Amino acid sequence: MAHAEHIPHISTGDILRSAVSQQTELGKKAQSYMDEGELVPDQLILEMVRDRLEQHDVDAGWILDGFPRTVAQATFLDQLLQEMHQSCDWVVNFDVPDETLVQRLLGRGRKDDTEDVIRHRLEVYRQQTAPLIDFYRERNQLVSVDGDQSIDQVMTELQQAIHA
Repeated sequence: MAHAEHIPHISTGDILRSAVSQQTELGKKAQSYMDEGELVPDQLILEMVRDRLEQHDVDAGWILDGFPRTVAQATFLDQLLQEMHQSCDWVVNFDVPDETLVQRLLGRGRKDDTEDVIRHRLEVYRQQTAPLIDFYRERNQLVSVDGDQSIDQVMTELQQAIHA
């Protein structure tokens, strides 16, 4: 496998924020959901991920950040990867307490990062995203890392986990 630093980092959040700032069709559709702290509907995200994974810089591998967020999205990703004759080696869960997340997100200074929106996002996470932990654990693809430590410690733990 290629070294992680040479693998494209595909952040659905970055792609969405870029689309919003450029006021593309996707951006206009996505903005209202993002402002409310809701998940952007699957269909928009799935089209975006498919387009990105069809680009040639991902041939040696990729790191998907912020996707999948639901079991339905994970199922779509499985089907897409089968079509593309690719596979997913690991799914990483960074385990961080709610209060730490709230403080970190408030510290980013984004306009949609109010405490109410962040706490709503955590509720949405519990309802829609947390079930992915069991989904991937049952497939022996889950790597869990304690995210409530320094960046260097998280990086070390992650590297040990995926090279174990």
